[in-house]
Amino acid sequence: MQISDAEWIVMNLIWSSSPIEAAEVVDQIAAVNGWSPATVKTMLHRLVRKGALATEQNGKKYLYTPAVRREACVREASRSFIERVFGGDATPALIHFVKTAKLTAKDVEEIRALLNKKANRNEGDQG
Repeated sequence: MQISDAEWIVMNLIWSSSPIEAAEVVDQIAAVNGWSPATVKTMLHRLVRKGALATEQNGKKYLYTPAVRREACVREASRSFIERVFGGDATPALIHFVKTAKLTAKDVEEIRALLNKKANRNEGDQG
């Protein structure tokens, strides 16, 4: 499922605050992003049509909850980005991010541990 940059803003709010009413989404997103309330409501409806959001009627109001996990959307967006920008090759993408990102010592240690774990797994596959 492809989610646009604007839709990510809406989804991030809903992932962190669900269930949430449409009016709350509008209040928290519209002015900050320079969007009209109608724009936010259009995005909510679009995300429902895509299957990213579920709605439940609560009296006259609608509550929105995520219908997809954030991790699944991150995985799809990452795959799509690496395909578009790096021709599907993750190595140059990782090298680029490591070179250009502001990483703390803890970040570097986490990356090192992940790479070591991956290297050890790969060695076991070859033995």
